[in-house]
Amino acid sequence: MYIEQLSLARQLDLVFDEIQVELGNLTSGVVFLQIRNNTVGKFGVIHDPIEGNDRGSLGNIHGLTTQQIFSFKKMAIQSLKYKNHWTHGQISFEFALKNKNLATSFQFESNYNMANLMNKPQQKIL
Repeated sequence: MYIEQLSLARQLDLVFDEIQVELGNLTSGVVFLQIRNNTVGKFGVIHDPIEGNDRGSLGNIHGLTTQQIFSFKKMAIQSLKYKNHWTHGQISFEFALKNKNLATSFQFESNYNMANLMNKPQQKIL
């Protein structure tokens, strides 16, 4: 099976499975997906390892719990219902632990290519 054959929701599920260990060591950050033709290409986590590091020892880092990661993944997959009419862009999922509660938000960025407009025979460019 090819990645292009998987739904975007299933691809997102695979992304979260891949980054689960990293999320378990973070208290805040942004998970991002770069999408082309409704297929996840590049993905990862953006975080500042210094910010909020008042724990004293780097060996004592407690990030998201397994349950919080599950809830975060569920929110991310459910957010896809708000993605409409675009196939190229980026999705960002921000997360932060606040008083041991997980706060999340998401943002969609659609990308278009001017060259694609120029190649459409039905459109006339003035």
